[in-house]
Amino acid sequence: MTILQLTLNGLALGAAYALVALGFVLVLNAAGAVNFAHGDLVMAGGMLAVALAPHITSFWPAPGLALLPLVLVLMAALGLAVSWLAYLPLRGRPHVSVFISTIAVGIILQNGANALFGGEPRAAPPLLWGGTVALGPLVVSVQSLAILAVAALLIGAQQWVFARTQIGRRLRATAQDPEMARACGIPVTAMILATFALGTAYAGAAGLLLANQFFVTPTAGGDLILKAYIAVTIGGWGSVPGAVVGALLIALFEVGVSAVLSYPVALGALYATLLVILVARPQGLFGEAARRRA
Repeated sequence: MTILQLTLNGLALGAAYALVALGFVLVLNAAGAVNFAHGDLVMAGGMLAVALAPHITSFWPAPGLALLPLVLVLMAALGLAVSWLAYLPLRGRPHVSVFISTIAVGIILQNGANALFGGEPRAAPPLLWGGTVALGPLVVSVQSLAILAVAALLIGAQQWVFARTQIGRRLRATAQDPEMARACGIPVTAMILATFALGTAYAGAAGLLLANQFFVTPTAGGDLILKAYIAVTIGGWGSVPGAVVGALLIALFEVGVSAVLSYPVALGALYATLLVILVARPQGLFGEAARRRA
C-alpha cells in the first residue's frame, strides 16, 4: 500500500476522530470540566444509527446520509439531558463532582446499550453506498470520501457559527470568561446548555461515521474518550483547532504504524509518543492559545 493511500485512509479515520475531539473540547471549554461520558456518547450515536437504520434503509438510497440529521438532533437532545442531570446541579461544587457524575452517565449508557442491543459488534449503514472508486493510482472507498466530506462540512459549520454569528460570539465569550460574559448580559447557562448540545451532536455524528467501518459495541466509548483526551493534549489543552489537528495526527499515526507493524504496536507507540510530547512540549502544538485562556 502506497504512502498516499495510507494517508488518505488515515485522513478519513482522523476526520471522524476530529469530530469526537471537537465535541470533547467544546464542552471542556464551556463547562471547565472534563465530560468523561463523551466516549460513551459517541457509542450512543453509533447505536442510535443502528437502531434507526431498519426504518430508513427500505426507502432511502443513502441511509447513512438520511440518518445523519436525525442522529444530530436526537443526540443534541441527549446532550441537553446530560447537562441538566450531570453538570448544572454540580457546577458550583469541586470539579471532581462533575467527573464522577459524567462517569456515572457513561456507565448508564454502556449498560443501557448492552441491555438493548447486546454485546456483539454492530454496524451502521454507509453514508452513501458501498464500493470503491479509483482516483488515479488510488482505490478509495466511497464511505471514506463521504466521511471526509461530512466531517469537513460539520467542522466548517462550527467554525463559521463561532466566528461569524452572534450566538457564536456569545458561546466563545462564555467559554473564555463566564463571569465577564454574565456581567455583559449573556445568558451563560443557556450558552453552556447549547454547547453541551452541540458537542454531543458532534459525538453522535462521529459514532455514525465510525460505526460503519469499525463497528460499535457498548464498551467502545472507553477507547474513544482516550483518543479525544490524547488529541486535546497533543493539540493544546482547550484549543479547538489543536484538538482537530491532534485527532488527525493520531489517526495518521495509527494507520501508518499498523500498516508496517500491527495495531497493538501502533497503540502502544501512540501512548509512548504521548509521554514524549508531555515531557518535551507539555503545552501541546497550540500551547499559546491554551495559556491565554488560562
